[in-house]
Amino acid sequence: MRTHILITGASRGIGAAIAEALTADATNVVALSSADGDLSDPAIPERLWQQSLDRLGGRIDVLINNAGIFEANPIAGDDAAWLADWERTMQVNLTASALLCRRAVLHWQDRGAGGRIVNIASRAAYRGDSPAHWHYAASKAGMVAMTKTIARGYAQDGILAFAICPGFTMTGMAEGYLASRGGDELLADIPLGRVAAPQEIGEMARWCALDAPASMTGAVLDANGASYVR
Repeated sequence: MRTHILITGASRGIGAAIAEALTADATNVVALSSADGDLSDPAIPERLWQQSLDRLGGRIDVLINNAGIFEANPIAGDDAAWLADWERTMQVNLTASALLCRRAVLHWQDRGAGGRIVNIASRAAYRGDSPAHWHYAASKAGMVAMTKTIARGYAQDGILAFAICPGFTMTGMAEGYLASRGGDELLADIPLGRVAAPQEIGEMARWCALDAPASMTGAVLDANGASYVR
């Protein structure tokens, strides 16, 4: 039986690499992009879940939450704008993922079958981020905590949850940040001497989605070139 997989944020970068890694296996993949719906709208995750469920014949086995935004929010800005940016990042990066995770857990409980969640978080969940990215770091730390909570709460139902925490990865999101912050200086902080390739994160997600042993549920996998070792 083919594994049915839902991926968010799959149009480019890490998400596209995850989708590519998974389509080589015996899977049916729904790879969602921003064109399918704006996750800053709280009503969209439920709609996307149902549409994806319909496309996959009423069964989703794996949920991969990759969609996210990384937008600067300097603390000296306008109060209302700062709060709006905070809430937008939380909605897209954390709340939308939580809504999809909730729907997945309920789906698997209703079916009496297990499933897997793979949440793409960030090194920032543990190391923090720049002064303009409090919201980003907080959203990714929340994603890690949510993953662990799901793993602990539903393992008895065969529901497994994993988080992956990349450092800098060579995507459009990271390229702009590297350029603005001085790429050479930042690379000097990575013992491996380079940022990760999207395909590396894609392979990690593929393995968690299909092959990771059940006893690993709740694990957080780092991919940062030893720039932050926990």
